[in-house]
Amino acid sequence: MSRKILVTGGNGFIGQALVDGFAALCHEVISADLTPGTTRDGVTPIQLDIRDKQKVLDACAGVDTVIHNASLVHTKHNREDEVWSVNHGGTQNIIAACKVHAVPKLVYISSASAVYEGADIENGNESLPYSRISQAPYADSKIQAEKDVLAFSGQGVTHTCAIRPHVVFGPGDNRFIPAILEKAGRGKLKRAIGNRDKLSDFTYISNLVDAVIAAEAKLETDSALSGQAYFVTNGEPIAFFDFVENFLVAMGQPPITGKVPYWLAYSVAAVAEGLDTLKGGTLNAENGLTRFAVRYMVTHHYFDISKAKRDLDWTPEVSLDEGIQLTVAALASPG
Repeated sequence: MSRKILVTGGNGFIGQALVDGFAALCHEVISADLTPGTTRDGVTPIQLDIRDKQKVLDACAGVDTVIHNASLVHTKHNREDEVWSVNHGGTQNIIAACKVHAVPKLVYISSASAVYEGADIENGNESLPYSRISQAPYADSKIQAEKDVLAFSGQGVTHTCAIRPHVVFGPGDNRFIPAILEKAGRGKLKRAIGNRDKLSDFTYISNLVDAVIAAEAKLETDSALSGQAYFVTNGEPIAFFDFVENFLVAMGQPPITGKVPYWLAYSVAAVAEGLDTLKGGTLNAENGLTRFAVRYMVTHHYFDISKAKRDLDWTPEVSLDEGIQLTVAALASPG
């Protein structure tokens, strides 16, 4: 049955893929973003700042499902107030709107960093506690937002769940893959950080979309999902710089041959963050050079996705190698 679905952050990389996925199933989709996209069959774009409570209330009127994807990704230790106002304050507004309008379903796009404390995570599952150590305003605010969303489940008619992807990539990526290409183009990806012996999960975009669609549908008929969090990845852990190298080689670039010690990369990142903070802090200009990102590259980050497979009746259809090839093909295509 067709439903009216609001996707926040609908004009970004993940948001556009979610909008297209739900529209392809003939749902009526509202794509909400600071910069709205274009009107097309089944999709109505609206301008929305999720920090504006009244506008959020207006946007959620008559909606069957909210897919709350909008967030500010910023892993430097500055601009904390702004990051929190979007990631947590905006989520509180979404929750309030769902309560006022008795929205039946709320799916929150969270992050696997919710459980990251700077140490190895090997085949981690949803029993892991939330991080008790502040890693970055992004991670801290996403943790609190997820807590609030899951606690809201059952307070009224709204069923909620949280999807936790890790390093999402694919055609249309405007952050991770562009950063790789930019660094490679400047000759800055000839060396890996650390020993390349730590494994990380990656998530191809269509696999994430499939999981979110499955969660939204399941929430309607299976209330056992309500209040639950799910790790969603490709389930194919690989060393971070092995993934980067595989992508570069597929693009016709040379492999990574050298190595930079972790302590040096971390020190450079700390200095870069300090200088950035003195300038007031820049948003969306990290390019991997933050202490949070460097630490990520030298610790295990891979997760058990069996709970999502079981509860959502979902499985990642596109393998990591296929995802890399599809992304490369999209980059090579005209336009």
